[in-house]
Amino acid sequence: MEWLLELALIGLLAATLFHALRLERALGVLRRDRAALEELVSGFNSSTRAAEQGIERLRAAADGAGRQIARGIDSASGLKDDLQFLMERGNRLADQLDHLVRAGRPVAHEASRQPVPEPRGYAAREPETYTASETAASASDGDTAEPRVRSQAERDLLKALRMAR
Repeated sequence: MEWLLELALIGLLAATLFHALRLERALGVLRRDRAALEELVSGFNSSTRAAEQGIERLRAAADGAGRQIARGIDSASGLKDDLQFLMERGNRLADQLDHLVRAGRPVAHEASRQPVPEPRGYAAREPETYTASETAASASDGDTAEPRVRSQAERDLLKALRMAR
């Protein structure tokens, strides 16, 4: 019986030794994985720091671009106001010129019947005639529907108005 007890004890010790070796290997794997996990965590921390620095640089660049755009908008707003003033002024002048041309048509019509020497500053040009739409517009003003010859002043005024557009 003593032998039997000793054999049982040897069997139990062998089983314990087998489990101890298995546990030692598992602990070795855990130690290696722990080192890899620590490496992974340190890499993640450095990546996080780099991302935070990148975000700060982007924020600074966006703020600078925002200020630059705001300055551009302010200067464009001033230019818009200036252009609007010039347009209104130009429209008033065009209305005045239109009024003066309409008022001067009867005088020009009478003057076209009388031969008038051409002013020195003007070169001899072919006379222009009104287009169909202009003839219709003048016919609605009470003129006849026949095309008529424009004076040099009217041609110059129309040329200046076309260039202004």
